Amino acid sequence: MKKLYLALFSLLASINVFAHGMSEEDKAKALEASNWEYIELGATHMITGYDHLLFLFGVIFFITSFKEIVKFITAFTIGHSITLVFATLYQIQANYYLVDAVIALTVIYKAFDNLDGFKRYLNTKSPNLLWMVFGFGLIHGFGLSTRLQMLPLAEEGLVLRILSFNVGVEFGQIAALSLMLIFLSFWRKTDSFIRFSNASNILLMLAGFFLLNMQLHGYQHSSYMDEFPFNEDEHSHIHEDWEYDQSNQNSSTENSISALQRILSESPKMHSHGDGEPHSH
Repeated sequence: MKKLYLALFSLLASINVFAHGMSEEDKAKALEASNWEYIELGATHMITGYDHLLFLFGVIFFITSFKEIVKFITAFTIGHSITLVFATLYQIQANYYLVDAVIALTVIYKAFDNLDGFKRYLNTKSPNLLWMVFGFGLIHGFGLSTRLQMLPLAEEGLVLRILSFNVGVEFGQIAALSLMLIFLSFWRKTDSFIRFSNASNILLMLAGFFLLNMQLHGYQHSSYMDEFPFNEDEHSHIHEDWEYDQSNQNSSTENSISALQRILSESPKMHSHGDGEPHSH
């Protein structure tokens, strides 16, 4: 089981968190895309939306009643559908890295709640989960909207395109939840579920912090381009620039002296013979 946790965390760490958006291919075909293609786009986006899926996994982790699962997922669906539709329709925008950072906080919150953190550490009762899931659904829907608004959406048929994308999101959500429920239903029948339930939610919380850090890192690059350019080559070295600058400062004097000595050694030597004119060879 420990190897499984390590493998899952390594897989998460290897994911390019900045890629959870709309590809250039999606943008290129958006203007001519059919409603069915928008459904496919929404489904794909949800299935690859690891931040959304981590939150949902936390929500259903301890729920065994199918009726209760439907209730909470319905609240989440209503919440994210509201903001997805209306924020896109009225072009309400925000920096998507910051929105995704807040979504990462919802993952952390749910893991903390699953660990009974409110009672254990804050000596208080946890907030009503149904309303929290609905509220967090509004945030997740805004995140989905920021991604959808990356596409060049035409005015004609806009409402139907938004609704098609939302339908696709629901299809993707159902597919992902089905796999989660199958996994959890089998796992709950084993002794390891009791032993590792706390560890699993600690891992879920760490994943939330990982995503939060990555999204804030992305925001830093997107908002301060001069200090943190997003070019891949520059990005790989930008955090080492201070070491490079300091190294240059320490060696600048030595390099200048060496350069001067080289020039002097290579330049012709001036001399004279007796009272003759100075000359060189």
